[in-house]
Amino acid sequence: MRTRTIAAAFAASVLLTLTACESTDDAGSTKPDTSVQESNDQPKDADTTDASTDPADSPTDPKADADSETAALPDLVGQDLQAAQDEAQAAGFYVLDDQDASGQNRLQVLDRNWTVCSQEPEAGTHPTDTPVTLYAVKDDEAC
Repeated sequence: MRTRTIAAAFAASVLLTLTACESTDDAGSTKPDTSVQESNDQPKDADTTDASTDPADSPTDPKADADSETAALPDLVGQDLQAAQDEAQAAGFYVLDDQDASGQNRLQVLDRNWTVCSQEPEAGTHPTDTPVTLYAVKDDEAC
């Protein structure tokens, strides 16, 4: 019995040692080394961008943010919370939040037992990355 315990402890320590030594760096040896040859025969890293690229393509450019995709957010008031969330996602809105409209700060654990009283923003055309908040109460409560 003592031999098994020692063997198990030894195996566990070996596994912990190997796990601790495992690299978590994504740029490790598993990533292939890629380079692009320019016309002047100097290698250029493929991950870097050329200074002559259009700054409008940059994700930090305000003009690029203005061109974000828009969609029609439907009127979700009166639906059960789960159906409202499904409909918002089907319309292209994925940044969803739900709040207790009664002010009691309860969590909506089972979304099908809640009814949407109001939504923010209102129904209409909005950028699809707009956060949508659904305010709901339990089915047996008034809005």
